[in-house]
Amino acid sequence: MEQGGLNLIEMWNQMGAVAKGVAIVLFIMSFWSVGVAVERIFTFNKARQQSKLYAPQVAKHLKEGRLKEAIAMSAKPEYRYSHLAKVVLAGLQEYQFQQEANAGLTRDDLLDTVRRAIQRASALTANDLKKGVSALATIGSTAPFVGLLGTVVGVINAFTGIASADSAGIGAVSAGIAEALVETALGLLVAIPAVWFYNYLTGRIEYFNVEMDNSSSELVDYFIKKTAA
Repeated sequence: MEQGGLNLIEMWNQMGAVAKGVAIVLFIMSFWSVGVAVERIFTFNKARQQSKLYAPQVAKHLKEGRLKEAIAMSAKPEYRYSHLAKVVLAGLQEYQFQQEANAGLTRDDLLDTVRRAIQRASALTANDLKKGVSALATIGSTAPFVGLLGTVVGVINAFTGIASADSAGIGAVSAGIAEALVETALGLLVAIPAVWFYNYLTGRIEYFNVEMDNSSSELVDYFIKKTAA
């Protein structure tokens, strides 16, 4: 690179053990956040696509009274990412189990049992959708401070070098400070995408939760009408 330019390789070679350790931690945090974001985006896209195909088909089965067909379709591997399929399947299976067990439940008790099964499935599915997302919030909030730690350590080393060399010139300290400030910049470069990913994924999770709530309400309404017939 040009003389006086930012030579990152040279800076890396001149860094102390602590500064290098901080930089390695930041790189790990960066790879982790990107990996989580890519995996979640892939999963969410699959969930949206599969649910879009699943919803009208299961609605058709239920409208025509084909409960067993609706359960079989909900359990198919091609809908394993669908958040709607997981919630609806739990409700349908619970309803079928209670009907076949002939436990003598009243209509209200039967509906309450089905509601609880749907609520449990919704909670588990929502928790599964959040998997890894909290790590993005942690990385986004802590990466700048990790970078700042590297900066502070680098500045301390720079001024310690000045004291040991009995030199007070700006040239003696500028290189060390520049190396230290790279740590802060690296921390921000890690934190900013992590925060963006976190906000984006959180918004999609909220949308999925709304979809599950709506599907749960519609399924309970279906059972109310079915038991009233």
